[in-house]
Amino acid sequence: MSFGKLLLPGIAVGCIAFMSYHLVRTHQAPPEHGPLAEPARSPYADVIAAAGLVEARTENIKVGSPEPGVVVEVLVDVGDQVKAGDALFRLDDRQILAELHVREAQLAAAQATLDRLEEMPRPEEIPPSEAKVRRAEADVVAQRDLLERREKLLAHRAVPEEEVIQRRQSLTSSIEAMLQAKAEDQLLKAGSWTHDKALARVDVARQRTLVEQYRTELDRLHIRAPVDGHVLKVDVRPGEYVGTPPGQPLVVLGDLSQMHVRIDIDEQDIARFRPGIPGEACVRGNASQKIALSFVRVEPYVQPKVSLIGNSVERVDTRVLQVIYALAPGADNMYVGQQVDAFLNAAGEATETVRTNSLASGRRLSTPSLPTSNPSATSR
Repeated sequence: MSFGKLLLPGIAVGCIAFMSYHLVRTHQAPPEHGPLAEPARSPYADVIAAAGLVEARTENIKVGSPEPGVVVEVLVDVGDQVKAGDALFRLDDRQILAELHVREAQLAAAQATLDRLEEMPRPEEIPPSEAKVRRAEADVVAQRDLLERREKLLAHRAVPEEEVIQRRQSLTSSIEAMLQAKAEDQLLKAGSWTHDKALARVDVARQRTLVEQYRTELDRLHIRAPVDGHVLKVDVRPGEYVGTPPGQPLVVLGDLSQMHVRIDIDEQDIARFRPGIPGEACVRGNASQKIALSFVRVEPYVQPKVSLIGNSVERVDTRVLQVIYALAPGADNMYVGQQVDAFLNAAGEATETVRTNSLASGRRLSTPSLPTSNPSATSR
C-alpha cells in the first residue's frame, strides 16, 4: 500500500482523536469555589430577620433652598461638624442688600421726623415769640393812650370826631394783634399736635417692619444648619443656579454621634415583634462583624415595602413596619446608607422601659399596640 493511500485515513484518525480529547477536557467538572463572603447567620432560635439601613441619629436631613438663586459661596465640606445656625451656603444677596439699605434710610428719615415732633418747640423759638407778645402789648398801651388824648381834645372840640374814630379802630386792631401773638406763643409752647406725633410713630413702626422684613429675606439667602450634626453630602457648588423643587437636597446633614438602623419588619412577622426586644446586626459582606442593637422606637405606620423594579404594571403586595434600633458604640466601618442584616430575638425579653420619646428627632411617639395572636390584624 502506498503512502498516499494511508494519508487520508491517518488524518481522519487524528481528527477523531483530537475531537475526543477536546470533548473530555470540556466536560470536566469545574472546580468548586466558596462564596466571596459568608452569609449572615441568625444567633437566635426564634428570630425575626429583616433588612436594615444605617442612618444618623437625627435621620438624614436633606437641606434645600427656600429661594431660587445663584450660589455665591459654599461654606462647608463633606465631613465637617456644624452647629445649629451655622451657614452652609449663601445665595446672591446683592439685590436684597440694596433694598435693605433703602429701607434703612427711609427708617432713619421717619425716625428723624418723629424726633423733631417730639422735641418741639425748639428752645431758640421761644424768646422771639415772647418778644412778639410784649411788642403787641406795648402797641396796645400806646394806641390806648393816643385814643384817650384824642377823646379829651374832642371834648374841647379841638380835633374832629373822625380822628377819634380812627384811633379807636387802631386800638381795636392792636388788641387783636396782641391776642394773635399770645395765641401763637401758646401754640408754640404746646409743642407738636398729638395726632401728628401718632402718625409719625406709625410711620416709624411701618418702616422698621419693612427693614426687618428685608433683613429676614437677606438671612433666608444664608442657608443654615437646622440641627447640630455632620455634613454627609454636599451637592452644590459656587456659580450654580438652584431652584426650589421639592425633593432636591443640596446638603445632607446628620448627627453621627449615635448611629441608628431603620429595620423593615415584614407584615407576616409583625405579630411576633414586641417593642424592646434585643437584636444583632451584620454588615452586608462582613458576617463576622456582629453589632448589638438597642431598641429606640417604632414608627407607628405600616407602609409599602420599597423594593420596586420600575415596571408600570407592578403592584405592592408587601407592607413593612419600620423599627428604629441604635447601634452599639464602637461600630467600625459603618456609613450612613449602608445595608445590614438584622436579627431580632423574638423569644427575648423586652427592655423594662420602652422609650417612646424619639432619640432621633425629639418627637414624642406613642408605641402602637401591636397584635400578639392574630397575624391578620392591623396595627392602629
